[in-house]
Amino acid sequence: MECKALEKNIIDMIEEQQLKLGYLNETVRLYYPLSSLNRFFGTTDDEKMMTKRLEQFAESVQDHFGRIIISNKNDRFCIAIPPQGAEYVHKMLDTEGFLARFIAIIGKHGCTLEDVFSVFHAYSDCVHIEKVDNGEFDYLVYFEDGKPDDYRYCITEEMCHVIYHRYTKADYEDFGF
Repeated sequence: MECKALEKNIIDMIEEQQLKLGYLNETVRLYYPLSSLNRFFGTTDDEKMMTKRLEQFAESVQDHFGRIIISNKNDRFCIAIPPQGAEYVHKMLDTEGFLARFIAIIGKHGCTLEDVFSVFHAYSDCVHIEKVDNGEFDYLVYFEDGKPDDYRYCITEEMCHVIYHRYTKADYEDFGF
C-alpha cells in the first residue's frame, strides 16, 4: 500500500520540526485526526480499518522510515517514526528553501508581518494574503499556485513576535475559520 500524500506530509512535518528545533536522532511522533488520514488516502475508514491501512502504509515505507509504530485513541492516531526516519528526512533537508527562510525570519525577535510577507513574495508572485477577523489568527497566507508549497499559514502578530500555524488546505477548510 502506498500513499504519497501521507508520506509527503510526514516528511514535511519532520522537516518543519528539524528546522525549528534542530536535528536529533530520535523517534518523532506525529498526531493525525481520522478525518485527515481519510483525506490522505481518499477513504472513509473507521478507526479499525484505518489502523489496518496505516499498518500497510508503514510496511510500504519501512525501507526509508524504519519500523513505524501506529497507535490510536478513538479517532486520534499517533504515527511514531523511529530515528531512522528522522535521519532519512535530515539527509534531504532543504536548509535554503522557503520553509527554512520562513522559520528563520519568524523566529527572530522583532520580526514584523512585512518581514514575513516578504519571504513569501521572494518565492512567488502568486501569494494570497488575507486579513481575517476570526479571533484565532490575523492573516491567512498561502501560495495560490501551490508552489513552493500548498500549506495554509495562519499568522498572528503578538507583542513583538509573529507566530504561525500551518495546515493542509483540506484541514484548514475543515476547521471552518
